[in-house]
Formats: sequence, C-alpha cells, structure tokens
Amino acid sequence: MSKILILGASSGIGRELARLAASQGHMVAIAARRENLLEEIKREFPKNIQIRRIDITDQDDTVNGIGELIAGIGGLDIAIISSGTGFINKELNIDPELETILTNVIGMTIAADCVMQYFFTRKSGHLVGISSIAALRGSGYAPAYNASKAFVSNYLEGLRQSAMKNGANIVITDVKPGFVDTAMAKGEGKFWVAAPAVAASQIWNAIRKKKEVVYVTRRWRFIAWLLKIIPLKLYKRL
Repeated sequence: MSKILILGASSGIGRELARLAASQGHMVAIAARRENLLEEIKREFPKNIQIRRIDITDQDDTVNGIGELIAGIGGLDIAIISSGTGFINKELNIDPELETILTNVIGMTIAADCVMQYFFTRKSGHLVGISSIAALRGSGYAPAYNASKAFVSNYLEGLRQSAMKNGANIVITDVKPGFVDTAMAKGEGKFWVAAPAVAASQIWNAIRKKKEVVYVTRRWRFIAWLLKIIPLKLYKRL
C-alpha cells in the first residue's frame, strides 16, 4: 500500500488517478480548489481518501495543505501534480495568459518544491508532473499554455538532475498527454482523444514502472517525434 498525494484531483486525469489508486487500496490524499468535487470521491472511497481544499497559486495554503495531507495519511511515497489550466487565446488577452502562468508555472513550482523538500529529507520518493505534448513547441492559439507546459517539463528535468546530485533515490516522471476528453481539451481539430480513465490507466502503469517520460496515449510519441523535427520555417505556417 502506497501513500499518494494528488493535486488537481477534482476533475479529469487527476480525478481518475485518485479513483484508480483508491480502488487498489492505496491511501490517497487529494486536493483542489473545488472541495465539493473532492467530497464526491471521498464518499466513493471513505476509508482511503483524505481531502483538503488547496489553491495551488497560494504559497502558504499550498505548503500548509500539503503538510496536513501528508500527516493525515501518515507519510508520502508518490506525489502527482495534475493541477493546470489553459485557454485558446489568439487575441492575446492578458488575463487568460496570466491565469495560465500563475497556475501552471507558479503554482506547479510551489507544489513541486514543497514535495521535493519532503522527499529530500527521506532520500526517496516519486514526483509525477502532468505536462503536455504542447510542451514541445509554441502555439499561436494558446501561447501561455504551451510555454507553461514547456516550463513544467524543463523544471521536472531539473529536479531529476537535482535529486541525482543530492544522492536521493527520487523518481521524476514527466507525463505528456495528447488530447484527453476534459475541459482542458479546447479548440477544433482534436484527434486521438482519450477518455480520462484510459489516460489515467496508462499514467498509472508508467508510475508503477517508474518511467521518466511517458506520452499518453502511447501513439502520441509519434506526434512528438514529428513536432521535434519540423523546421521552424514550416512550423510557423501551421
């Protein structure tokens, strides 16, 4: 039985990961802004779920909340940061851009650092961050979203290197989903759209295998390869 923390568990991938882990008997602490949705999961698994409302953009609330949840489940083996937001914003309105950066960059950094400090004291642990296939290139449709997910992937890589230099047995998993049928999947032209439960199942298998980078669903590895090799002159016309 593992002790698992999931931030951003009120909907989408985070919610399905929480349900999957709890159904297998693990102790799961879940957090998000919408506490009423967390309570629904707790009613489904009353013996395995601890909940707390956390606003990941609030440093004190996040640090205190994570500490309380870890104490509530008696420790921490795996932390999953699934909190995130994003907007189609071709007009470059500033409010959606700043909200995306505040959640996906600032909030993720606060949560990841808090968890890593805990893992450093024990020289072990497993941090999972939900990035995106969007991290691989910029986007004129959602500039802040793609840029923020690039930050997530690069930050996780930095934490992986930091753990190694500190001699800590900490696994860092960077999850890069393609389109998943959640509120985050905005815009037209979506394809290979995965159900949240399917995405969560593949992520859970990657966590169990302690993979460092995983594309969800697996076929998105091919799209990632294409995105990496498309020349800039061609990509900017897409």
